[in-house]
Amino acid sequence: MSWPFIAVFLSGWLYVDARYRGPRWQGWVFKPVTLLLLMLLAWQAPVMGTNGYLIVLGLMATLIADALLLLPRERYLYAIGAFFLSHLLYTLSFASQMSFTFFWPLPAILAIVGVILLAIIWSRLEEMRWAVMTFIVMTLLMVWVAGEQYFYRSTDLAFSLLCGSILLLLANIVWTISHYRFKFRAADAIVAACYFAGHFLIVRSLYL
Repeated sequence: MSWPFIAVFLSGWLYVDARYRGPRWQGWVFKPVTLLLLMLLAWQAPVMGTNGYLIVLGLMATLIADALLLLPRERYLYAIGAFFLSHLLYTLSFASQMSFTFFWPLPAILAIVGVILLAIIWSRLEEMRWAVMTFIVMTLLMVWVAGEQYFYRSTDLAFSLLCGSILLLLANIVWTISHYRFKFRAADAIVAACYFAGHFLIVRSLYL
């Protein structure tokens, strides 16, 4: 395993540990550090095509979103917008590598997941309803495009993209339920682990 991969793993683990039991400053430091390391890792991919640049831009949008979350609540809407942009860029990256196919059970399952999630949190969203709903739909669309590519190609690259997208979806599901409906202690650690593992697997696809 190369040193960049090890650096990303250690930095991400320190952030996950901080979210579960560590000091708050550790989380503030290692979240942006891990994202910057992932951007560097993506930038050093052997072959950088359009999909690679879109992934780097997606990571940059994620970094901006995380920075906005550290600001007062009135910046929260902008953070959701930056996360939306990140997932849109990822989706465009996935779509640039595929010939379109249609495996109907996948969008059906994702639609059910989206409806159930919105049913759980809808009454608590208040003025954020449409922003959060749009972001959730964008995330589901990202997973769908990654899934369609996997069912069409069944390559290691496509599998890495699909797993990364599913982990990002899982991170968002746990975060929204914890934030708006049921608070539980392990939520932050679960979100952080899925969040970084998801981004890492998407970046990893550039090396396959």
